[in-house]
Amino acid sequence: MNLTNLFWLFIFLTALWPAAEQRAIMARRVRLIQSLQRERGSHVIVLIHRQETVGLFGIPIMRYIDIDDSEAILRAIRGTPPNMPIDIILHTPGGLVLATEQIAHAIKRHPAPVTVFVPHYAMSGGTLVALAADKIVMDTNAVLGPVDPQIGEYPAASILRVLERKPVERVDDQTLILADMAEKAVAQVRALVYDLLADHMEPEKAKALSEALTSGRWTHDYPISIDEVRAMGLPVSDDMPPEIYALMRLYPQTGIRRPSVQYIPLPRGQDEQPNGGDRRNGRNA
Repeated sequence: MNLTNLFWLFIFLTALWPAAEQRAIMARRVRLIQSLQRERGSHVIVLIHRQETVGLFGIPIMRYIDIDDSEAILRAIRGTPPNMPIDIILHTPGGLVLATEQIAHAIKRHPAPVTVFVPHYAMSGGTLVALAADKIVMDTNAVLGPVDPQIGEYPAASILRVLERKPVERVDDQTLILADMAEKAVAQVRALVYDLLADHMEPEKAKALSEALTSGRWTHDYPISIDEVRAMGLPVSDDMPPEIYALMRLYPQTGIRRPSVQYIPLPRGQDEQPNGGDRRNGRNA
């Protein structure tokens, strides 16, 4: 074999290597997810967003919860038997309110217990998804975040405060329009949060917490620690399975585009699970 052939063979193998490496990582993810499902008797759904780069240009982009994610997760939940628990592994900066609300309502409607695992962070819309679960499991250093809505680049609560501090006649029309949108957005998200919390705590406490999380008390990126989550009265623990950390290592920062939601479709007829349960009847996994 001459040098020219060796050169082209090298180019060919170099081109194939990233795809082969990615396939190997995908296979390891599937094996680990299958192992978790067998051990916990649950359907495991992974929603992990990393900052990635575009193509050859290396332009950084931030992944977030979008409609594609909500469609995939809703399919996964629909494909889960009613008596089978669901485990969601969540790592995200947040995302679209519409997509997040769809996921949260689907979680709430699932009859069996749903657990959300937060190994690092679940901010904004990710926190809404966590609030919909029956149980939240956080790493001791993991964080959630406020869920106050954003109008464009501004927090809705901050827009509303402009009207509190300035006479209306001194506020321009665009700000007045934004304030109207902000008022509606805060009311809508607050009602959603209350609805998600009402299953876990007394109505007055759910109302107070929904106001705290949506009122702009903190900046939108404020990290809510596990101790603060406990103080809020939410069902949270730090009993994080080691397999969750191992799975996170299989989602490194990468320039290769990939689906951000992954789950293993369950065989038809798999309706009975020894660890299953119905949360509405008080039975747990």
